[in-house]
Amino acid sequence: MTAAVDSRLAMLGGPRSVPRGRRIPAWPRVTPDDEAAVLRSLRSGAFTAAAAGEEEIPALEREWARYVGTGHALAVSNGTAALSLALAAAGVRPGDEVVVPALSFVASGIAPLHIGAIPVFADIDPETFNTDAACVAAALTPRTRAVVVVHLHGLPADMDEILALTRPRGIPVVEDAAQAHGATYRGARVGSLGLVNSFSLNVSKNLATCGEGGLVNTDDPDVHRRALALRQFGEVIESGTPRQYVSHAMGWNHKPSAPQCAFTRSQLSRFPDEAAARDANVRTFLARLRDLPGLLVPSTPDDRTHAWHILRFRLDPEAFGLPAGMAGPLRAAVIRALRAEGVPASTYQHLPLPAQPVFRRPPTTVGYPPDALRAIQGWSPDDTPATCRVIESSFVIQKAHLHPDAEPLLDLYAQAVRKVWEEPDVLVRYARDLPYQAPWEQTDEAPW
Repeated sequence: MTAAVDSRLAMLGGPRSVPRGRRIPAWPRVTPDDEAAVLRSLRSGAFTAAAAGEEEIPALEREWARYVGTGHALAVSNGTAALSLALAAAGVRPGDEVVVPALSFVASGIAPLHIGAIPVFADIDPETFNTDAACVAAALTPRTRAVVVVHLHGLPADMDEILALTRPRGIPVVEDAAQAHGATYRGARVGSLGLVNSFSLNVSKNLATCGEGGLVNTDDPDVHRRALALRQFGEVIESGTPRQYVSHAMGWNHKPSAPQCAFTRSQLSRFPDEAAARDANVRTFLARLRDLPGLLVPSTPDDRTHAWHILRFRLDPEAFGLPAGMAGPLRAAVIRALRAEGVPASTYQHLPLPAQPVFRRPPTTVGYPPDALRAIQGWSPDDTPATCRVIESSFVIQKAHLHPDAEPLLDLYAQAVRKVWEEPDVLVRYARDLPYQAPWEQTDEAPW
């Protein structure tokens, strides 16, 4: 007699879809070539951009500029520094406004604050999760001096339409491509379309270093020179000449580490192959989920490619017989069920950026113009309705799919999702019973 198969959901006592010992593959993948590259840098004795004869940093800059398709690239200490430098090099000054998507990692909004500028938040398209030209247009004011376009999760935004809006107005576009290494838009790589653009090399990124790092790309030689000076205390850096220790502007110390640049150079040498493997794995995974009612999987328009840094899934409560206002509780129930099965589902940026306390109570040390902060301090959910809907109705999977050998794990995840979807009544019951309050309705008392 064949033993009965226990098909109960794991959160109800059934077996997990993903065995407990099954781990997410380590990321970034560290190979002997990576180790040799770092050792080569260590043995050189030259560890920063200020060291005479240092080769790893300029080599990474040349290789990355060639890969992205820009005339110049500049390596810096981290992705947030890259965005701050890009904005400053583009001419943004204290008191200027910078349009930023309402859904992004917090650094996209903090970078303008770092240079005394004011982030003004634009709503997003609920299908791409990126801001578009209509959202940007609604956020423009006479004070606008730059637009930050974030290619969120690795999908390029609608760059041609945004540039058609900003160029006649003389407003520079700065791409925040921290999550989108290698993605293309209408044949061009992201990071080559705005005036000056930024990438992150954080250890979690598709192209990583062994810690923190960033890159700034531009075709404009004057913008590159300004960024180069701002990277090192506002000094004028001339190749082959002694350092003068004279600061011409208020710059930063955003120099990168040479061993970390050596590590990234090694990673870059196999990056195209790993990106292709990731794309194939993710597309196979998503194809297994597209037919599930009420689950909206990520998609990619035909004119661009996706870097697949983060996978965001939306839920349609009405497909479960629930009203639209139950999206948040349904999302909480789905995450609970998936995590019990071994799928690392989670939220990502569970507040719109303008709801974050740092923007509602910005620094008092900057002399912002009178009434300049009204747009963000007076934020309400009605100002960015699409962002709020996406946050309440979606969950994400991070990191598990980055390794090129992740296909077997993603296969288990697909089985788990399908198993959970076979029990919609359980999800509905949990959703109805869960106490729920929208994140932006909760108190945000400062921790100090």
